[in-house]
Amino acid sequence: MKIAYQGIPGSYSEAAIIKKWGDNYETLPCEYLEDVFNSIINKKADFGVVPAENSIEGTISRTYDLLNEFDLKIQGETIFRVVHCLIALKGVNLTDIKKVYSHPQALGQTREFILKNNYVPVNYFDTAGSVKLLKDEGIRNAAAVASRRAAEIYGLEVLIEGIETNQQNFTRFLHIGYQEPDVTGHDKTSLAFTLAHKPGTLLNALRSLARRKINLTKIESRPLIGKPWEYIFFIDIEGHKEDSIVKEALFELEKSTFSMKILGSYPVE
Repeated sequence: MKIAYQGIPGSYSEAAIIKKWGDNYETLPCEYLEDVFNSIINKKADFGVVPAENSIEGTISRTYDLLNEFDLKIQGETIFRVVHCLIALKGVNLTDIKKVYSHPQALGQTREFILKNNYVPVNYFDTAGSVKLLKDEGIRNAAAVASRRAAEIYGLEVLIEGIETNQQNFTRFLHIGYQEPDVTGHDKTSLAFTLAHKPGTLLNALRSLARRKINLTKIESRPLIGKPWEYIFFIDIEGHKEDSIVKEALFELEKSTFSMKILGSYPVE
């Protein structure tokens, strides 16, 4: 089995894979999130792991756009505690650092530390990739924000550990692929749907859940491309799509939408 992920060895996505499955699976590093989805479609990987939301920075919007665009299912989730380190070439002092490289999400999660030290944040495609960049380019006036494991893999030094704005820093990763998990009794269902652009349509749609006391655990909206100021809604609810009460609710919900897509029913971690 091969698992695709966004980033390079030492990234948090890879760490989430190791947490869930250990070293028992071959992995396929991908530069962009789109590449993870395409690698599964093109049978280069059996399934993938992608970040969905962070407890500090919120939803990774691109992941949800791709979930709606591709015909893949969410198969499960992994919650990972993210500990950010300030990493630099050996011999570099804190006073030498002017810039900090990392993925935009990691820079956002360490914003207070970066501002406090007057560092210039520089976006890069991956946390571990920013560590490798420092090594490959021999950059000595900058540091990277990444994991301790990334520093160890690429032979750099951890200057400070735990620089995230809040210690309750968790990222939720989704497992995506073609397989659909069986009912476990402790499941979650993710949906995407569009509605008429009229007052009260969202409230009316969600009544199908409220009447059956189905808990709504997440709701997010994204712009509907080609229709300015209209939106696609993403929700998570407790229960599996094959549960009788959930099945009834989804049947009623679909009747009140323009379109509805079940992104997956899967075990809750």
